[in-house]
Amino acid sequence: MTVATVVSDRTSCVLAENPGVMTLEGTNTWILREPGARRSVVVDPGPADERHLQTVLAASGEVALILFTHRHFDHTEALGRFAELTGASARAIDPEFCRDADVLVDGEQIEVDGLAIDVIATPGHTTDSVCLLLPEDGSLLSGDTILGRGTTIIAHPDGVLGSYLDSLAHIRELVEEGMVQRILPGHGPVIDQPAAVVDFYLEHRAERLDQVRQAVEAGASSPREVVEAVYADVDQSLWPAAELSVAAQLDYLRL
Repeated sequence: MTVATVVSDRTSCVLAENPGVMTLEGTNTWILREPGARRSVVVDPGPADERHLQTVLAASGEVALILFTHRHFDHTEALGRFAELTGASARAIDPEFCRDADVLVDGEQIEVDGLAIDVIATPGHTTDSVCLLLPEDGSLLSGDTILGRGTTIIAHPDGVLGSYLDSLAHIRELVEEGMVQRILPGHGPVIDQPAAVVDFYLEHRAERLDQVRQAVEAGASSPREVVEAVYADVDQSLWPAAELSVAAQLDYLRL
């Protein structure tokens, strides 16, 4: 049976049973609570799987607030059911995923029973992507902006590479300032070396852009042709996602 894994004094995780190529081991549902507090905050309740939601409820106790890192279905599908189970309001940057509460605002600080959560807009993976920083914990909930394993997809047109690179640079600044000691991703394991991982993400994007430039210079004129040249070693079942990523890169290179 799935149980909550304690990660820090203020954070624990319940892994949803929805593994896949895009979700890795599954969606991480994060439970946040100040030590000694009665109420919790649940981030990304995930798929509408009753067993998963009951496990989250058992670990979270009274839920004061539901937060979403971005709009993708594997994070938001359970919104209606989980709001019904908990009676909690829900907030996201996209108003479609808000219930009885205002949209999240970049730079605001949420406080729940002594727990402080800083909202950091990090568009790029999607236009509504947000990271959540627990300043007293050194933990950054990254949604799909940074994954615990591998790299994330920037799927055009909702994914915008220029915005994504800016968001990575912002996260790197937070790491350099000592605000982030660990990253709690939407998928995959916890990241305990955030500087190395963010640097890897930035280097990976730079390398991919160089490869796309070279493919275009060699005559590729469509995302599919670029994928065939650049992603030849990648399983072809992933090529449709790669085409969307290439489209985002081509759009960036046209700026």
